[in-house]
Amino acid sequence: MDAADFARTCGYTGDSPALLEAFEAIRGNGIAHARHDHVRRKAVIDELKPSQALFLAAIGPAQSAEEAIEDAVRLIACWRNMPRWRQERRLPDLIRAKQQRLVARFFRRYGHLLWARKAA
Repeated sequence: MDAADFARTCGYTGDSPALLEAFEAIRGNGIAHARHDHVRRKAVIDELKPSQALFLAAIGPAQSAEEAIEDAVRLIACWRNMPRWRQERRLPDLIRAKQQRLVARFFRRYGHLLWARKAA
């Protein structure tokens, strides 16, 4: 997808070279940002893979992946209903909840396979 195609999918119908260049910069920055986020999430998962105890410590005080997901979803929903000034104060809690949800979802799906291979 080139800059003109990306601009059209964003709703821009003109042909200004400056705006097309700006759309290309936005697209390139978005791709780089997405790659960086993926690498960061993968690093968090890779740190917890060696043992089930590390995973349980990461999701504590929840006792299981399902409970950790429920807690994270509840916190995210509450955060969305807060006034903006309170959301800004609780932003670290939101980031932590999203990371906990990501970790719990991954290990709910693949944890038993990883730890069964290690035990074998």
